[in-house]
Amino acid sequence: MPCFRCGARQTDPVRGASPWKRGVRADRQVLICPGCQTARGWADDLDRCSACASAALVCRLGEVECRDCGHTREAAPADLVHSGAPPGGSGDGDLSAEVAAALTRVLRGGPAI
Repeated sequence: MPCFRCGARQTDPVRGASPWKRGVRADRQVLICPGCQTARGWADDLDRCSACASAALVCRLGEVECRDCGHTREAAPADLVHSGAPPGGSGDGDLSAEVAAALTRVLRGGPAI
């Protein structure tokens, strides 16, 4: 699963805790890469707990749970949530399109000739 902000893909972790953070956006689990975590307001686009307003949410088995206060609620069905994927897409996206978009971002429009 890529970073929801920049599209970077997670690599094999080194021993210890992962520097990637988990969050929930539109009732779907997302990852945030270490680079995006350094940006101001990186958690602004994440869902918040309705009980305590924390962004420390996890989504699993059709439920969204707050890691701060323990409040749980049912996640909205996928067909009722805007996932940001193109209509008719699976929500996972096409890997080749994601790679092309990442290369475009990194190379700023294309390779140098």
